[in-house]
Amino acid sequence: MAPLMRSSILYLFLYVLVAAVKYCFASQVYVVYMGSKTNGTPDEILRQNHQILSAVHQGSMEKAQASHVYSYRHGFRGFAARLTEEQVAAMAKLPGVISVFPNLKRTLHTTHSWDFMGLIDDEAMEIPGYSTKNQDNVIIGFIDTGIWPESPSFNDLQMPPVPPRWKGVCEVGEAFNASSCNRKIIGARYYVNGYEAEEASSSDDSPSADKIVRYRSARDSSGHGCHTASTATGRYVDNINFEGLARGGARGGARMARIAVYKACWDSGCYDADILAAFDDAIKDGVDILSISLGPESPQGEYFNDAISVGSFHATSHGILVVSSVGNEGSSGSATNLAPWMMTVSASSTDRDFTSDIVLGDGTFFKGASLSHSSMNASARIMYASEAYAGYFTPYQSSFCLESSLNSTKVRGKVLVCRNLGSSSESKLGKSIVVKNAGGVGMVLIDEGDDDVAIPFVIPAAIVGPRVGDKILSYVNHTRKPRSLILPARTVLGSQPAPRVTAFSSKGPNSLTPQILKPDVTAPGLNILAAWSPAVKNMKFNILSGTSMACPHVTGIAALIKAVYPSWSPSAIKSAIMTTATVLDKRGHAITTDPEGRLANPFDYGAGFVNPTGVLNPGLIYDAQPVDYKDFLCSIGYDENSVRLVTGNDGACNHSSSQGMDLNYPSISVPDLKSSFSVKRTVTNVGNARSVYKVVVYSPRGVDVTVSPRYLIFNKYGQKISFTVNFKAVAPSNGYVFGSLTWKKNKLRVTIPLVVRTASSATTLSR
Repeated sequence: MAPLMRSSILYLFLYVLVAAVKYCFASQVYVVYMGSKTNGTPDEILRQNHQILSAVHQGSMEKAQASHVYSYRHGFRGFAARLTEEQVAAMAKLPGVISVFPNLKRTLHTTHSWDFMGLIDDEAMEIPGYSTKNQDNVIIGFIDTGIWPESPSFNDLQMPPVPPRWKGVCEVGEAFNASSCNRKIIGARYYVNGYEAEEASSSDDSPSADKIVRYRSARDSSGHGCHTASTATGRYVDNINFEGLARGGARGGARMARIAVYKACWDSGCYDADILAAFDDAIKDGVDILSISLGPESPQGEYFNDAISVGSFHATSHGILVVSSVGNEGSSGSATNLAPWMMTVSASSTDRDFTSDIVLGDGTFFKGASLSHSSMNASARIMYASEAYAGYFTPYQSSFCLESSLNSTKVRGKVLVCRNLGSSSESKLGKSIVVKNAGGVGMVLIDEGDDDVAIPFVIPAAIVGPRVGDKILSYVNHTRKPRSLILPARTVLGSQPAPRVTAFSSKGPNSLTPQILKPDVTAPGLNILAAWSPAVKNMKFNILSGTSMACPHVTGIAALIKAVYPSWSPSAIKSAIMTTATVLDKRGHAITTDPEGRLANPFDYGAGFVNPTGVLNPGLIYDAQPVDYKDFLCSIGYDENSVRLVTGNDGACNHSSSQGMDLNYPSISVPDLKSSFSVKRTVTNVGNARSVYKVVVYSPRGVDVTVSPRYLIFNKYGQKISFTVNFKAVAPSNGYVFGSLTWKKNKLRVTIPLVVRTASSATTLSR
């Protein structure tokens, strides 16, 4: 070959190479989402994608083919391609294109809640002079449904020997022997007497017996106990997912802490007799923290007619912090686990959602909550379930897709729009089963609670709130042949605002003693992926929502504090978590609450959203001892003899007029302010020996709040200083009003919420 020709070819090659490099830097991969799936062959779909791409490549099919990266053809319609910004803008305007979004790099993660809270790893918690590596000396007891010891979340690799102070046992039972315990699960017990006394008619020999696997042992047959334990203290497990969703690694907050299992909950619930037996053993065994993701129905009975209040009182008196869930009833005043000696947790979201797209025949689409990975083969007719009523059911009744309420002839092959009033995940799942059994191929569930809880439906389905539901029904009612396609669920990161308090989370005020604010804090409880029992459904990890899921997040944080400060009392640990919590979301805006997006308040989140990176340096703590709870009981009206029997303290009651408000609690609630009232609090210095704090007060509307003294001057570690908070009603208000009190030192903030309700006489006060 002539030298001139060789140089020309080389020049042409270099030109093409440079042009290609320039194009690569000028463009990036985008996903072009086009909604509904087509029935074409792979070759036909690829050809269509190339034709669409050629429209933004000046008609060049060669450039279109070169830019194509991936075709989506199974569950939804779309493709990925390398595009410039100009081409993206042009692509977004093409018919049939719903959205075009960049192919951003995502870090693989599953127990996303800990990352969301800022606890990337144990080292993120370190402060000079202390180490959370001592967490292997912290023992957490779980009163729950048991555990699945073979779960990788509970392996004991590289864990040191069991602390010698441990006095517990590994109780042998059905499918559970001594080797089921290890250096991670150091003890396991089960309690069945209270259950069997109430459920004798449901024994396995009964024709009507409930056939759920029970395991007469500490083995978990429901999954709830595995889920809570692994959320708090599960070991790191790589490469997991829930049916393709939330891929990544799972871990607990205090990964090296020990687990003690107290199975007191069975298929139908947890009985008081068994719960109290579990508390009793846990106190004897030597646990440091008890995690209780269960509670009474609202309204809660008085403290000492409630097994959890009783058990937790005695656990606290023995230096054990009890962390509990607030309940899932969602309405005002529905909070439970109200005792001041417990730490009570509400549920909030993270910035990760699981959604399915509902694509209507007119091209509009809506997002709904779902864990359904199944897909529709093609779009189908969509109808309101009320139009498919059957038998003795009215159209209204059939709209809720009740068992046997649907006409299978009308439903077959269609997408049904159903309604839901309850908050039970089981009932929502059950509606998809009803629709499937009637021949339906998909479901849109309009949830009046709009709680964002994702459900693993048995058919393609998604949950929407009433507002979106009305829009979908409007399309159905005003379209001659309405159609819909429901796409498989996908993981969505970065959803905002976050955190939000969930709609299902029970709320204050405290119906028993409104002088004590409940809940205490909020933590992630929406769509949490953690370990699971494969006894019922063969899977090792599952996604659940509830305040049950929020509780162990705080348990894990408490374990880290206990690792650093082993001598701290339960109330000191609680104070550190509460006073470092935040009332702002990740954007720096005030936290809101689902479903209506209103501004949240302390009845929703207590002191705020937990901040695990701040709890080891709280600066000041609001401490309380067993004698303080005795005084609290006296002040709220318990007679002296009862208090003596409960507390074992023979001292006389000091019948103050504070009605419980002088308990040294890290919040102040004044439920009946007539004109003026004063409350005393005491803080303990756990920061620098020589420290000066200045008070900053945000007064509730219509209330003048002053603090004396305004400065706290500490000269040594452990020094206690008391201060007085004075409340004066200056203007009438409707219901409760909210503020805060902060002790400030440089960047350190020690904040507690203020909650006030003025008496009706406040309307006569001069301004």
